[in-house]
Amino acid sequence: MTYIKRSIYTIISLIVCLLLLTTLYYFNLINTNIYKYLKFFIIIINIFISSYILGKSATSKGYLEGIKNASIYIILFIIISLLINSSFSPKSLLYYFIILFTSTVASMFGISKKKKS
Repeated sequence: MTYIKRSIYTIISLIVCLLLLTTLYYFNLINTNIYKYLKFFIIIINIFISSYILGKSATSKGYLEGIKNASIYIILFIIISLLINSSFSPKSLLYYFIILFTSTVASMFGISKKKKS
């Protein structure tokens, strides 16, 4: 249940942040190259924060929590990409690996920063 709740919070924050970024891009307040990089970093930062919080609430093995969390996002992104565009490229495989790595590292940081009681 915590994965679903955390995923919903992350997806909502992703939608809000990307909507704001798209609005700035629509009104030509940011450049196309900056838009592409910011879009990537917003997704990575949101997943990092979500995995960090999930790692802080985990009891042990933060890397497994990160892998579970990342697999939810990767499956969701694959489904969305297949619905929108049926092409699967090596670039998207690298993107999914970055998501997996970020989520795993963030969850390990979260479990290491957990307060000992």
